[in-house]
Amino acid sequence: MLNWRDVHRMTWREIALQVGVVVLVLAVVVGAVRSAQINLAALGITSGYSFLERDTGWSYSFSLLERSIDDTYARTLTIGFLNTLFVGLISIVFATVFGFIIGTMRDSRNLGLQVASSIYIQIFRNVPLILQIVFLYSILTHFPRPKQAYSIADMIFMSGRGIVIPALNIPISAAVAVLVASIVLAVGVFWKMRKKRHATLAWLLGTIIFLLIAIAAFTPDGSTVWSMPFLKGLNFRGGITLSTELVAMILGIVLYSAAYIAEVVRGGLDEVPKGLTEAGKSLGMRPFAIWWNIKMPMALRSIIPPLGNQWIFTMKATTVGVAIGFSDLFFMVSTSITQSGQTLELIAILASGFLLVNFSLAQIVNLLNRQLALKGYGS
Repeated sequence: MLNWRDVHRMTWREIALQVGVVVLVLAVVVGAVRSAQINLAALGITSGYSFLERDTGWSYSFSLLERSIDDTYARTLTIGFLNTLFVGLISIVFATVFGFIIGTMRDSRNLGLQVASSIYIQIFRNVPLILQIVFLYSILTHFPRPKQAYSIADMIFMSGRGIVIPALNIPISAAVAVLVASIVLAVGVFWKMRKKRHATLAWLLGTIIFLLIAIAAFTPDGSTVWSMPFLKGLNFRGGITLSTELVAMILGIVLYSAAYIAEVVRGGLDEVPKGLTEAGKSLGMRPFAIWWNIKMPMALRSIIPPLGNQWIFTMKATTVGVAIGFSDLFFMVSTSITQSGQTLELIAILASGFLLVNFSLAQIVNLLNRQLALKGYGS
């Protein structure tokens, strides 16, 4: 990183050269924007973001918020952005957990676990993600009708219209907020587990109390906390229906990303010196205790950087949902371009949304790296 001491050491020629490069780049950008505006005006296409206040006139399959065909482009794009965040974050959490499990299986000495995990990785890592999602979507849409739906303990029902599961009897926006808070608190619990046991128990108890208060606060008066699904007529009532597009998206991205994360975890575990694990065995530690207290803490320092890259890739992978009609930000922008013709503005909105999300993920990864770094390292 350039500091003022470096600037003082530079010659006037070097400073002039760098200023000239910056001015040239700005001139090219401004010229390109101006040329695009002239060409659009010649075609009779207006530029600007005033179209965001116009009604869209079209609907879509999934939304975390109330939706209508009379929604403006601004609200529709916001819903698409929230859908992308929802699928991306859920996929990141489950892919990370599943990837750590598969990666640990690859590192084990059990031949059966090694073979099973290797087969899984080779299949899901080498088949294109879009092909996996289309394949899963095709399977889900061929499930039977609601009256013949597959049932699990009469609580979960799977049909061609989606998967119906029990749900908290609270608004979906509040449920999403509670889910996000739960994930944050769960990460906090995991982090505290590395420290004192009493702090861990206190944190865990606080998490449970928070969830109970949040659920009670959002539950309507006179209603039960849980809404259970049941068949009425030709469709299910109660619970919450996960659309086939949503299920195919989450399942496909999780299975695909977990294969890459598993290889990252395996590589990190392989870098742990064998002498440390042998020392744990000599002390009479069980295999899980060695994994939890020795191998994983040491491996995390090499796992986190590539894991962060995989998280960013997982978030960007949500764009393949357009192939099955999932209403993420990319789908909303694509449809909006067709309907409104505001191509440059909508692409700028799409790029800005992903830049914001992925930059935030990068900062979280940098924070984790600093927390896991050895004290005094690099100073």
